[in-house]
Amino acid sequence: MPKIQIYDTTLRDGTQGEGVSLSCDDKLRIARKLDELGVDFIEGGWPGSNPKDAEFFERAKQQTWKHATITAFGSTCRTDVAAKDDTNVQALLASGTEVCTIFGKSWMLQVTDVLRTTAEENLRIIEETIQHLVTQGRRVIYDAEHFFDGYRADADYALQTLRAAIRGGAETLVLCDTNGGSLPWQVDSIIRDVIQKTNHPVGVHTHDDAGCGVANALAAVRAGARHVQGTINGIGERCGNANLCAILPALELKQVMDSGDTLHSLPQGSLEHLTATARFVTEVANLTPNRQMAYVGRSAFAHKGGVHVAAMRRNADAYQHIDPQLVGNEMRVVVSELSGRGNVLSKAEELEIDASPDVARQVVEDIKSLEAMGYSFEAAEASIAMMVRRRNPDYQAPFRVLDYKVTVSGKEDGSTLAEAVVKVAVGGAQLHTAAEGDGPVEALDRALRKAIRPEFPHVREIHLTDYKVRILNSAAGTGAVTRVLIDSASGPHSASSPHKWSTVGASDNIITASCTALIDSLEYGLFITAESNGNRIEGTGQAVHEMNSAFPEHSPKTQ
Repeated sequence: MPKIQIYDTTLRDGTQGEGVSLSCDDKLRIARKLDELGVDFIEGGWPGSNPKDAEFFERAKQQTWKHATITAFGSTCRTDVAAKDDTNVQALLASGTEVCTIFGKSWMLQVTDVLRTTAEENLRIIEETIQHLVTQGRRVIYDAEHFFDGYRADADYALQTLRAAIRGGAETLVLCDTNGGSLPWQVDSIIRDVIQKTNHPVGVHTHDDAGCGVANALAAVRAGARHVQGTINGIGERCGNANLCAILPALELKQVMDSGDTLHSLPQGSLEHLTATARFVTEVANLTPNRQMAYVGRSAFAHKGGVHVAAMRRNADAYQHIDPQLVGNEMRVVVSELSGRGNVLSKAEELEIDASPDVARQVVEDIKSLEAMGYSFEAAEASIAMMVRRRNPDYQAPFRVLDYKVTVSGKEDGSTLAEAVVKVAVGGAQLHTAAEGDGPVEALDRALRKAIRPEFPHVREIHLTDYKVRILNSAAGTGAVTRVLIDSASGPHSASSPHKWSTVGASDNIITASCTALIDSLEYGLFITAESNGNRIEGTGQAVHEMNSAFPEHSPKTQ
């Protein structure tokens, strides 16, 4: 099985992306995660460019790496300077890495207009820099910058730069599509030419400016490249680098080669950690996750259309190109106005809630009607769970809100005070409670909790963690429909709790919308409490007894 070297440049080229900034601690954490994934090379940074990268290499020396080789990145020596006297080359040596990666110019435009030197001097600095590093005991990977542009402009000179690198002792020639404008068939043709004319190991480094970064990398492998560079999640300058999260599954799971051979790029069993790695990098880098990212995105295996879900209930391969578990992801069913009965049945199974086909049909009708009013259930699975439960004939609600009133008063100094009064039916009794808050939603939340806490003391472990408002038809002014999404969690440390869920409400009155979402959140939260206590809600009141006696065999999973 052919081996493809995987060279990760997230910590160097990836940090050149707009909005990406990593501390030295961040870089070390990500490097350890990449090492666990099993990549061959981790490019830690450019030690000659900034103190943070120099610190990274110093600290990396103190760690044991299971799979990866840490590499330092830099440029050829400056023109008219000997390699041994160049400060950037000296910094590469001082980094202490076994492997150094340097880049040089392949395109005459870069030689004359950027370096402002001669063709001969450019060849000299490539060969001499690599040779000096090799004589100092370093392995050298040579990145031929702008190679595809240079080859199309002057193939003979582009090849001369590669031969200079070979004479210097480079172990791999990495052909770079630095501007990201090449197309797959161009990459394929040039890679084949270079391999034939140099008879030397070749790699590829592509960017995504034409939307072809991954396709170009795979085309290069198909043409004979055995070394691929890229970044996790495709982060990088401009439109980003080739995305290793798409390249790795393609190499491992797809027949890239005409021979039908699959290609070995990671240690056996490592691919199933890919999604976790992608999300870890996103979190550490404080980036917004791309839900639609191939293989590892949260929506990569999410199914919304009723026809699709109905087909997949018969055969999971009907609308999925791979088993999501192969890359550590999961299939999800999204419920919306486009859903059919199968969506609801699948969601109920996912949440471990009993639902008959008739209940599923009724819930689908409810969803279609509510979404026409402004609701959206895609991000509010707890509200779906409560709709299913309430449609079951034996369902006992722990409490019912009979009436509520919220008032807000403002003072001359700009401060406000909100008060909520609620009438709640709990266990055969009607309770009137009131509470104050900084705003109307907080006051309403406190009043509801105050009413049900005597019967359900564990409600104190349910916490609102986020509150989002969206105006749906702003042209209607103050009469616009408002959608409220509430995120909640349970447990003494709810911010880090695995028990998290979301609920939704919609109305032309923001208080009504908020109350609907709050009721769903608290009611669902009581089932989370029950799940944590062996499907029993603690308490001695009539409402607790009725709820426990009617408890279904299964309670919902946390979300």
